[in-house]
Amino acid sequence: MDSSSSEVKIISKCFVKPKTLPEKWKEPYHFSPLDHVMLSIHYIQKGLLFLKPSFCESDNVVNPKEFIETLLEKLKDSLAIALVHFYPLAGRLSTLKSNDSRSHSVLVDCNNSPGAGFIHAESDLSVSDILGSKYVPLVVQSFFDHHKVLNRDGDTMSLLSVKVTELVDGVFIGLSMNHSLGDGSSFWQFFNSLSEIFNSQEETIGNALLCLKNPPIFREVSGPIYSLPFSEPDESLSQSEPPVLKERMFHFSSETVRSLKSKANQECGTTKISLLQSLTAFIWRSITRARKLPNDQETTCRLAAGNRSRMNPPLPKNHFGVYVSLVKATTIIGNLLENEFEWAALKLHQAVTEHTGEKISYEVDQWLKSPLPLQVYRLSNLNIVHMGSSPRFNKYGCEFGMGKAVAVRSGYGGKYDGKVSAYPGREGGASIDLEVCLLPESMEALESDQEFISLVSSST
Repeated sequence: MDSSSSEVKIISKCFVKPKTLPEKWKEPYHFSPLDHVMLSIHYIQKGLLFLKPSFCESDNVVNPKEFIETLLEKLKDSLAIALVHFYPLAGRLSTLKSNDSRSHSVLVDCNNSPGAGFIHAESDLSVSDILGSKYVPLVVQSFFDHHKVLNRDGDTMSLLSVKVTELVDGVFIGLSMNHSLGDGSSFWQFFNSLSEIFNSQEETIGNALLCLKNPPIFREVSGPIYSLPFSEPDESLSQSEPPVLKERMFHFSSETVRSLKSKANQECGTTKISLLQSLTAFIWRSITRARKLPNDQETTCRLAAGNRSRMNPPLPKNHFGVYVSLVKATTIIGNLLENEFEWAALKLHQAVTEHTGEKISYEVDQWLKSPLPLQVYRLSNLNIVHMGSSPRFNKYGCEFGMGKAVAVRSGYGGKYDGKVSAYPGREGGASIDLEVCLLPESMEALESDQEFISLVSSST
């Protein structure tokens, strides 16, 4: 079946409001400087693919139709409770201009909003159509709401949307969250909390004050930041269409990842280079080699580094918001390819080590002096490899009455040539899945690279 041509049919759409209104959210939630940085990039779109339970013809207790209806109602109830704890996700963005209209600040209005989005959809696809393709089918992008939407559009669109797509033999639950409100860590904190509430006992579900194991901590709400210059958004830059990309999942076993880490540390005479830094160095060299660029050009590898533990004082892991920075290492292509991956791993490790609380504070201060929002077109160029997401996020811990998910997939948001996202492997341990987006000719060269393919266990 050509899954890229299949349609996803919308069955119903609605909004879900928090079950109760916490007193503290009656006032607006003002953006921090880093929240403003994210306004011109896409929503976070990640989701989980589940197999439907098997039903016997003689099963008169639960049939497939009743199962889906029950799943949808329970998800809505769980979402209403989750939004009590994550109340800003039920709001809408609003822009405040200073008296002279030369500067502005963005806030979340938690009161004047219909709530978070909730969509039920159907598709004639099967799970094997999604997982059996060599490349991630384009139809997966239709499993998410807010396709191509930018964070700044949260003034008219929901800041969170849950889309449940029923397949022939599976269910895909896709979440789209405004990236200005939270980073990947916050996104998966919400997803896990939604799962926790869903799996609570029925008598607990009715209690909107359900205690979460990992409740979000929101920073103290302060007043607006009026130092940000106000200007109308440049639609031509932020909404320009990217080139056609190939997207493929590559699986690396625990043994392979641990071996890369061991080699990197042994060669560099240290024990500090991490699993992800080692694998990132390997994929940086592999993609750069596949691109066949001149050796005298520069190449840059970026990592999305969490800032919570680096702040002074450190913030707890469940501190909700945008606490992530881009950490990068740059070198000449010739140097990268002439040396083994261990050399690149040490460069990445040094860049991460230098990413301190003092440096984070300095970068925020510098941005406030010249506050330009991120643009997707600024995030990518011919020579960049960007490692996003994290295998440390508890993605397969999210369950909704269908057992463990069979795969993690993402939507359109934030993808460009050289974008790589790291997910935990389904079997656990140190295994890692890499979602790689490349130009077609570069992907073909990568797939023909024996050094790279020899370490890939499988496509997922």
